[in-house]
Amino acid sequence: MEWFFQYLLFFAEVMTIVVAILAVLIFILSQRKKSTSAVGHLSIKDLSEEYSQIKDEMQLSSMDDVEVKQYYKDLKKQKKQDKKKEKAALKAKKSSDNLASDSQSADDKQANTKTKGKLFLLSFNGSMDAHEVEDLRQEITAVLSVIKPEDEVAIKLESPGGVVHGYGLAASQLLRFRTRNIPFTALVDKVAASGGYMMACTASKIVAAPFAIVGSIGVVAQIPNFHRLLKKHDIDVELQTAGEYKRTLTMFGENTREGREKFKQELEQTHLLFKDFVKEYRPNVDIEKVATGEHWFATQAKEKGLVDDIGTSDDFILARLDTHKILAVKYHRRQKLVDKISKNVLKGMERLFLKQHNFL
Repeated sequence: MEWFFQYLLFFAEVMTIVVAILAVLIFILSQRKKSTSAVGHLSIKDLSEEYSQIKDEMQLSSMDDVEVKQYYKDLKKQKKQDKKKEKAALKAKKSSDNLASDSQSADDKQANTKTKGKLFLLSFNGSMDAHEVEDLRQEITAVLSVIKPEDEVAIKLESPGGVVHGYGLAASQLLRFRTRNIPFTALVDKVAASGGYMMACTASKIVAAPFAIVGSIGVVAQIPNFHRLLKKHDIDVELQTAGEYKRTLTMFGENTREGREKFKQELEQTHLLFKDFVKEYRPNVDIEKVATGEHWFATQAKEKGLVDDIGTSDDFILARLDTHKILAVKYHRRQKLVDKISKNVLKGMERLFLKQHNFL
């Protein structure tokens, strides 16, 4: 019987090794599958339908049974008429493709002119590092692939600014609409400052809520320096560079007057580029008066030419419900658990910073 127990022990060891190997292989295959799968997906939400449902619910809530019955009867009739108009518009479009424009009937032309355009609505809630630009570029590319002459674009923009290269890329992405002469509106409900305003000024029109914060056309940088603390504890930091200005200011070394002057010069150059950018796309602005790094509420900013109209994004959308089909476009990127946690921590820190530096 002893040999039998030894056999069972040997068999158990072999099976343990086999199961371990299989587990490793399954893990590797699953990770490979994840890496080859799509990194995200695009979602399109019909806000026109959503607003219509809200309107219907509000109207029905105040009606009795007879009025409700009549309401649905009228609604059914209206849908039939709308469907008929859509067919007429499609027929007119088909006729324009096959016949000369002067051979079209007056009814066809009228139906064709009443074709509803689309309003593509984007959203950008920017953080300090502007990593959201990766999703924005996907959304813009998707819209540009289907947009038509009767369509327009709007972006709900909220950002206090951040790193220069990140917001520079975000503004460049939005310029893809401007360079194609696509009607493009920036909607600011809360804040579009610094890099956020750099993005907003690429639009052909800026609409901001009365107390939205706008402007802050300036550049800021701060670097902590621990040189004296390290020197106090007899700790040396060696920093070797090739190039006179490879490193102007450091966190641990002793900063020099020349280094500070060069760093200040680089900030001034960046500020000059920022001013030139705003001036190019907002030519009516007195750039020397507004590029002081100050911020203003939208009502004040309108007087300085930084904003075109005062109003909320909700009013802007509602005003276009009858003339446009409102489509909210959003790219959803897959995120790891660590990324989600770090993103929430960063957002919390930003909210804490804004609370400590409120303007009321």
